[in-house]
Amino acid sequence: MYALAVENVSFGYTPDVPTLRNVLLDVHKGEFLGLIGPNGSGKTTLLRLLDRIYIPQNGHIRFNGRDINLLSRSEIAQQIAFVPQDTGPLFPFTVLEIVLMGRAPHSRGRAFENPRDRDIAAEMLSLTDVAHLAHQPITALSGGERQRVFIARALAQQPQLLLLDEPNAHLDIAHQIEIFDIIRKLNRGSGLTVISVSHDLNLAGAYSDRVAMMVCGAIAAVGTPEEVFTESLILDVFRTPVVVDRHPSGSVPRVTLVHSEQTSLWAGRTSAHVSNRVEPTS
Repeated sequence: MYALAVENVSFGYTPDVPTLRNVLLDVHKGEFLGLIGPNGSGKTTLLRLLDRIYIPQNGHIRFNGRDINLLSRSEIAQQIAFVPQDTGPLFPFTVLEIVLMGRAPHSRGRAFENPRDRDIAAEMLSLTDVAHLAHQPITALSGGERQRVFIARALAQQPQLLLLDEPNAHLDIAHQIEIFDIIRKLNRGSGLTVISVSHDLNLAGAYSDRVAMMVCGAIAAVGTPEEVFTESLILDVFRTPVVVDRHPSGSVPRVTLVHSEQTSLWAGRTSAHVSNRVEPTS
C-alpha cells in the first residue's frame, strides 16, 4: 500500500502562474524518497501540500488511502512531521521546550507533558546530539544546532511520515552524515516513511531508495539513484555538466561537477550526447 498518492496535483500562488502542474507521485510505506531539482522547481511547495499547509487547486493527495483534505489538523500533526528550511522568527524557548512541542499533538487535552513525553524528548535530544543544549535558549544556537533541534522536535512527534526540506542545510559534514544515519535507521527499523529535499545529489543518492527529480513544477523522472542520476538527465534538468561514476564503495552512483577548466575535456567524452530540455512528465 502507498503511504502517499499524489494524483494530478496542480497549485499556484497566483491564478495565472502554476507552481506545480499535474504532479503524479506515489510513495511506498517505509520508503526513503529523495526529492531533487533546481531552485524554483516546486519541491518546497510540494512538501507544504503534503503537510496540508496548502490545498491543491486541482487533483488529490491521499495519505494511507484517505484524502488528506478529510483529515483534521490534529490527525495530520499526529502522523506527519515537517521540518522546513526556515523556521522563521524565534522566541527564546529552551531547546527542551522546543522538542517537547513535538509531543503536543499527542497530549489529548493535557495542559502539560507527562513523563513519557519527557522520556521521548530526551531520547530525541540524545539522538540528534543536542542533549547538552537542553536548557539553552534556541536563539543562542548556531544555524546547524537549531536545525538538529527542529529535527529532534519532528522525531518527537513519532510520525508515520517525515517531510524534510533540506535537512542538511547549515550542518557540518559530520552532522550531515549523523542526522541522515539516524533518519535512515528509523526508516529501516520502524517503517518511518521519509521524503527529503536535498541539493546534495550524492547525499540523496546514498540514502534514498528512490529519487524524484522535479523541473518546472512537475516530475521529470522517478527511479532508483542509478536510474535517475545520469549525466544526460542531470545536464538537461540542471543545465550543468557532471561526471557520474561509481562511489569507491561500489554501492551508489557518484556525481562530480565539471568546472570550467574541465569543460572541454567533458565535452569531448560526451560529444555523442545532444542535450534537449527535459519535458516534465504529466
